[in-house]
Amino acid sequence: MSIEFYPRVSPWREIERIQREVNRIFNRLSGLEETPYPPLNIWTKDDVAIITAELPGYRPEDIHLSIKDGYLNIRGSRKPAELKENEVFLRQERPAGEFERSIRLPFEVNSEKIEARFHDGILNITLPRAEQDKPKKIQIK
Repeated sequence: MSIEFYPRVSPWREIERIQREVNRIFNRLSGLEETPYPPLNIWTKDDVAIITAELPGYRPEDIHLSIKDGYLNIRGSRKPAELKENEVFLRQERPAGEFERSIRLPFEVNSEKIEARFHDGILNITLPRAEQDKPKKIQIK
């Protein structure tokens, strides 16, 4: 009979975890650590999820939203800034080109009542919870 005091840990899983941590450290030190674009805030209130995305320099027609299988997909594109004759970039940090981000939603949403507003470079998305996904109160008899 043997008694184990420590749970069994897969050595391969542990090696993968260490590799991810080492990659993260080297990426941070080299400045290559990627931040997902666009930056988002996500929170819930009552029976809605609210998502805000910072998209400076974009126009509403440059941004496309879709929802499928519990994920909200945000994608868009922006053309690079064009320089005039004799102008040269000294620094260019604002991204141009295409982006795409998928966010797992915290609950099933009513896709008919989703609202999206864009103002001053901030995209606000309100996702109401689907009626069939709302918790039901159970009466105790």
